[in-house]
Amino acid sequence: MNPNDSKNPEGGPPVAEYASKSQEVVLRSHEYDGIQEYDQLMPNWWLAIFFGSILFFVGYWVFYYNFGLFESDQEAIGKQIQVIEKAKAAALEEMLGKLNDDALVGTWATDPAAVAAGKQTFLGNCIACHGENLSARIDAGGGQFVPLPGLPLNDGEWKYGAKPMDIFRLINNGTPADSAGHNGAKMAAWGQILPPMQIAQLTAYLIHENPKDFAKGE
Repeated sequence: MNPNDSKNPEGGPPVAEYASKSQEVVLRSHEYDGIQEYDQLMPNWWLAIFFGSILFFVGYWVFYYNFGLFESDQEAIGKQIQVIEKAKAAALEEMLGKLNDDALVGTWATDPAAVAAGKQTFLGNCIACHGENLSARIDAGGGQFVPLPGLPLNDGEWKYGAKPMDIFRLINNGTPADSAGHNGAKMAAWGQILPPMQIAQLTAYLIHENPKDFAKGE
């Protein structure tokens, strides 16, 4: 026992500042608000793990930040984004190879499955700006209609091109950069979010809902 240790008058562990040997349990002499604490040396295996972890951290930090031996999370994410962008570009190129004005009108817009899928895409992504009925407004009741941010898609006017492929490209690329948009609001480039197949189906749905605007052969 340490010379500074003293016996616990209540018969518990000896009172001391710190434990001085393995397996020894002491009651520390300080007291705060009637609370005391025990002290005991940690086992060697625990200390080895603890100090080993510290050494590993220091070594890893040095090699990671100073020698560039490990790929950073930012670099790994950047590479994954590049892979995704290449895959999206390849999918778009493949889809564009299958599409033209006649195909969109005569094949896609006459395919019930494609039109139904396009409608679901529209309802899930587009009604906030263009309205569920394509009118770009919502019925507020009492004969009052509230305009929405987007352009109407059922009035026969196509601001950025009236050809089927114009519609496809507009959805894919968003409002042209040189345009101020509609009342200052620009449409996002949905090609960054939706795959080309869904954009083609969405275009087919709009063509289907506007048969006079996209009559075959006109």
